[in-house]
Amino acid sequence: MKLSIIVPVFNMASDGKLEYCLNSLINQTVDDYEIIVVDDCSTDSSREILKKYETAYPGKFKVIYSLVNKRQGGAKNLGLEIAEGDWIGFIDSDDWVVPDFYERLLNKALETGADIVGCDYNLTDKHSLEIGKTVAMNKPEQTGVLNQEKYRSLILDGGSLVVKIYRRAIIFDYPNRFPENIFYEDNAIGNSWLLRAKHFEYIPEPLYYYYQHDTSTVHTITTERCLDRMAAARIMINEAKEFGFFDDYFAELEYKFTILFYLNTLFSYLRGVKNGRPAAPTLRESKAFSLKGLGYSQYRFVKEIGYEMFETFPLFMENQYFIERQDKEVKKLVKMHKRSTLVFMIYFKLLWFYRDLKTKRNSLGGL
Repeated sequence: MKLSIIVPVFNMASDGKLEYCLNSLINQTVDDYEIIVVDDCSTDSSREILKKYETAYPGKFKVIYSLVNKRQGGAKNLGLEIAEGDWIGFIDSDDWVVPDFYERLLNKALETGADIVGCDYNLTDKHSLEIGKTVAMNKPEQTGVLNQEKYRSLILDGGSLVVKIYRRAIIFDYPNRFPENIFYEDNAIGNSWLLRAKHFEYIPEPLYYYYQHDTSTVHTITTERCLDRMAAARIMINEAKEFGFFDDYFAELEYKFTILFYLNTLFSYLRGVKNGRPAAPTLRESKAFSLKGLGYSQYRFVKEIGYEMFETFPLFMENQYFIERQDKEVKKLVKMHKRSTLVFMIYFKLLWFYRDLKTKRNSLGGL
């Protein structure tokens, strides 16, 4: 079989999201492919929708009903267990693709001998094939036969996993799979997959539609999801050590860990998670988080994330990419956090109180 498309599903029945995604897959122009949908214990009508497609498209449409909720990583792993395609693709069940998406990526792979092929995506908030806000996922200079310089670039700016197809050997010739029971599972293993490729190609067109809605992972900020992002960053580093590329790409991995584990998590936590939400033991005390019946202050979380960041990569502020890519304000905030968690938090909250107030006044003034 030429291609396997794996679709993890959890409670996507509302507003026609699931049908729109599945219809875009059923109507692909490529021949000889299978759609493997994994229902991750949905509690809405997603399962009934999937049964209809399974009946309507026997052979092409395969459904796995997970017995326990494993989140997207676990669902993807279940799909991989039965995938027969020479190429593997993934899609989120609230997104969709243009009719010739997979045909174009496969043709690019066949023409060039690439092991991975990707494209750009559209950010959109409505179900259509209209071009919305285009987000470039890769760069032309990253393509072709890969060398160390290109690998460095791909670690830093590899783009999303769902806009790519992967030669089967990239995944199946190695033992690691997606981490289960956490969000941000793609971040954990994406580097390993990219560095196994010998040749990468890229179509600089938005062929994938990334649907923006209130329940999207990127729009939902909770303590649990912040902890998941941190866990994914740890796995990313462990993967680099396990597969032998940690030392060769130390600077790139240090910076990527800084972004994923520290900066994105810290700032989104302070902006989006209210004090007293359920959380975890101190990061210093335990890396195996338990979220039941535990609570602690924002201060404790912010102090401990800083402790682990500076313990894991004590010189990250001297990283060339941190110096080049982060602005003065971020650098100032990080230095402040290193000196005093309390002063940092007071300053950060006052800063955003002022900015939010200014935004509100500007919006009222425009009425």
